[in-house]
Amino acid sequence: MAPPQGQMRPGRQLAVLGLIFVVLYLMVFFSGGASGGLKDRLEPRLGLDLIGGTRLTLEATNSIDGKPPTAENLEEARQIIENRVNAYGVAEAEVVTEGNRNIVISLPGENRDLTDVGSAAELRFRKVLKAGDGTGAVAPPAATPTPAPSGSVSPAPSGSASPKPAVSSPAGAKATASPSASGQGGGAAAPSASATPPASPSAAAPSPSASAEPVPQSVEDQRKAVQQKVGAAAWQAASGLQAPADLTTDPSLGATLKPFGTLSPAEVAVLPAEMQFNVPTIGCAQLDKRPAASIKDEKQKAVACEDGVQKYLLDVAKVLGTDVGDANAVLDQTSSWVVSLDFKGKGQEKWTALTREAFTNEGQACDQTALGQDGKCRVAVVLDNKVVSSPEIQGVLTGDSQITGSFDNKTASALASQLRYGALPVTFEPQEQQNVTATLGASHLRAGLLAAGIGMLLVIIYSFFYYRLLGSVIFLSLVLSALLVFGALVVLGRQIGFTLTLAGIAGMIVSLGVAADSFVIYFERLKDEIREGRSPRSAVPRAWIRARRTIISANAITLMSAVVLYVVSVGAVKGFAFALGLATVLDLVVVFLFRHPIMTMFARTKAFLSPRVSGLGRALPARTTEQATRTSRVKEA
Repeated sequence: MAPPQGQMRPGRQLAVLGLIFVVLYLMVFFSGGASGGLKDRLEPRLGLDLIGGTRLTLEATNSIDGKPPTAENLEEARQIIENRVNAYGVAEAEVVTEGNRNIVISLPGENRDLTDVGSAAELRFRKVLKAGDGTGAVAPPAATPTPAPSGSVSPAPSGSASPKPAVSSPAGAKATASPSASGQGGGAAAPSASATPPASPSAAAPSPSASAEPVPQSVEDQRKAVQQKVGAAAWQAASGLQAPADLTTDPSLGATLKPFGTLSPAEVAVLPAEMQFNVPTIGCAQLDKRPAASIKDEKQKAVACEDGVQKYLLDVAKVLGTDVGDANAVLDQTSSWVVSLDFKGKGQEKWTALTREAFTNEGQACDQTALGQDGKCRVAVVLDNKVVSSPEIQGVLTGDSQITGSFDNKTASALASQLRYGALPVTFEPQEQQNVTATLGASHLRAGLLAAGIGMLLVIIYSFFYYRLLGSVIFLSLVLSALLVFGALVVLGRQIGFTLTLAGIAGMIVSLGVAADSFVIYFERLKDEIREGRSPRSAVPRAWIRARRTIISANAITLMSAVVLYVVSVGAVKGFAFALGLATVLDLVVVFLFRHPIMTMFARTKAFLSPRVSGLGRALPARTTEQATRTSRVKEA
């Protein structure tokens, strides 16, 4: 015999719910990423505010005007910084924009210096014109500094049998660019009017201070201030240099140029490139710390250092970071680590032209100090203010290229990451790095769980007080919802990287109120049916039909609000919205697969008909109570 309309077989819904639990917790214990002991398998991915970690705020700046970047540039920078962080193997980091100029990086689980991911602003490929001593010593150096191995650039190997230019040995390839004491070489001399300001001031202007925002000065005004600081004699001597000063032949010149060694990095940045290179008392310690975007203009020559000891005069940039298509650390045919490099669009044409110029030493010629070990010019890879690599060009490269050198996996991967993610459209200055200890994070976690526990306990106490037996339905529903949410958090943390934060816990606490509303709607509708004269057993399915639409509507509104909030928000608010939406969906699952079926089963018990036990005493009409009592006495007789 089929059940009456509105009735159901609760065993089917409960079986479906049981199947969901089995599948979910099989994924918890055996899905990808599940490893270690029981505790590790049951641990969700926790955020920085719960387990500690590092948070860094980067402020975007323009070179001179101090205006905020465009929204498109800021978003592009955010994506590049996120790629840089992920390339370090830190895929759980969160990188979000804040306001119109800030990017916030959050790395949970460990304290780490993240300033490197935003400090390098512009990637440029520049031919090395000259090389010199970058120690900044006033006295003549005791020994000529030897540059670190920089490697060489050669065509990537292919399956064709066509010959290719010679490639230096990857195990010992070096860019043998020792500094010249006299500064004489075969290259073109520096312009005589080296003290004249360049046509475009944007390349040399330091970025405004982050703590104070004074009215930006022109480059000419800043340069005049530097001239007054070093003195007329030192400025005149530096302006007359057309090559790196040889202090061995004129020791007194070192004393005259000594004031340049006391300049701040921001003051050094406003000097002409030739002066930065030719004055020996200006060292790499000052050049490496110049403000971001000090050598941003690709149409001007620049000075940058490699490894903090070798100072290079660099040609204008003819290939930019935006021209790079991809860069990867790979093993070559000799099982040595190399960096494979390819370009996109017209970038390949630019790279071919640059390598032809460097290989044949055409255009602005490089002198003897800048040649590699095979007598060819080098191309410096400049990331913001520093040279990250200066390989010797081994041929005219018309396709994929390789940078060879004394690389291991770590150094090759680091260089590939800098090439691949080096071209930020704006510059950044670190503003605040906050390290949250694991102890503080654990206290936040305990506080969040305590708040959730107290909220659930208060709902359960009120439910038993007001609904009595029906309170057990509320208690079991909340327990099942909590288990579903917990299992979902563990699985989502492994599959999509969802991280639980304090904001997420707050979203789940709010979802308790949504769940309580659905109980009130259902139970009060049940009381209304009984007051209209129906028996509790027949009132349950009718109350469910009339309350179901209201419950769905209320949860749908909450779910839509969570979706909208998730789409338009960032950071912690996004985590709050995701947790609220997840808990709301799982509450609907429990409503349909547990709450109504269990109520149907309760309606068939004697306890449900007892006013004192069921909690429906005020709703049961007097005649129903008298009939139940009379029936009980007849059975006793």
